[in-house]
Amino acid sequence: MALHRRDFLARSAAAGLGLSLWPLGAASGAPESGVRRRVRLGRTGLEVSDIGFGSSRLAGDESLVRHALDRGVSHFDSAAGYQGGQSEETLGRALRGVRDRVVLTSKVKAGAGERKESLMERLEASLRRLQTDRVDLYYNHAVNDPDRMANPEWAEFSQRAKEQGKILWRGMSGHGGRLVECLDYALDHDLVDVVLVAFNFGQDPAFHERLTRRLDFVATQPELPRVLARAREKDVGIVAMKTLRGARLNDLRPYETGGATFAQAAFRWVLSYPNVDGLVVTMKSPEMVDEYLGASGWTRTASGDARLLLAYEARNGARQCRYGCSACVAACPHGVPVPEVLRSRMYDRDYGDRELAREDYARLAPGAEACLACDGSPCAGACPFGLPIDDLTRDAARRLGG
Repeated sequence: MALHRRDFLARSAAAGLGLSLWPLGAASGAPESGVRRRVRLGRTGLEVSDIGFGSSRLAGDESLVRHALDRGVSHFDSAAGYQGGQSEETLGRALRGVRDRVVLTSKVKAGAGERKESLMERLEASLRRLQTDRVDLYYNHAVNDPDRMANPEWAEFSQRAKEQGKILWRGMSGHGGRLVECLDYALDHDLVDVVLVAFNFGQDPAFHERLTRRLDFVATQPELPRVLARAREKDVGIVAMKTLRGARLNDLRPYETGGATFAQAAFRWVLSYPNVDGLVVTMKSPEMVDEYLGASGWTRTASGDARLLLAYEARNGARQCRYGCSACVAACPHGVPVPEVLRSRMYDRDYGDRELAREDYARLAPGAEACLACDGSPCAGACPFGLPIDDLTRDAARRLGG
């Protein structure tokens, strides 16, 4: 009889994380801090560091950008909405004089009904903040509805911006439940040169199959590997994000031995995947930059990586929402947007970023306040991974509401 995933994880955790007792082994040949490999982003021909600088939390720390630059990072990723524009402004100041040494990307949430004139104004505002005349990549940001890519105004705007030299290449980013559908549409209609997608060891069914072939694991977005292979066939660049699977980095610190850390193991897994070119990840300190770049240059996993990743699942999988699942989205009669609420909670509990969590939660309408007076029966059993949705949404309301 197959052992259900949540039962396996619960037993692993109850055993005191017995997985951690397995020797991790040395990550032999692990590179010193600094970029050791550059990758080509598909048809664009752009060459970037295999690990890029995500700037979602960047606000004024120019020295952090220069620290990453000094260590060989050449891919800097931002968006118009990050930190109310401060992310782009900080990058603009920090990269002044070295603009031609880096690949600079930004994003905009272009709606299904948005006009090309508005999109051009928003692009030009980003260019002013970035202190540049162009961005190398410009994404339609956080797409979870094919109609946003189907909007003819987006296609006309992005083509005109390319002709004017304001953007060199265009793409889409996404991590929602309809990601595969959106990617298929964009590929069908040749609307992307690069895609930025949520992809981590917990999203590929093959990860669990390789490690625990006899267990019954539920896969999120099982079609994602297929659509990534399709993008590769079309020579579309593929960049991964959300690679840390929730980013509870400190849980495994006592067990990170032999030159390997959980973050590096997670990055090595992504960088070893044949249909991913590189990744971007939020970097918030020089120490974080140095740790993350320890995985640069790897095109295979290291000894002990698989055990670290599975140990992470054992500790966190039973209470952690999966990117792009959304199976619970229609369960609440009060209209609570469960995946978004749990994302906000993740920012607080996992990322340790209360400010980001409160900002994200405040944008939800409604939040999870209705859960405080609910007995939890409407969403019982709605999660295919067995997450106690009612407990988690109530916790989010208590942490972030009011």
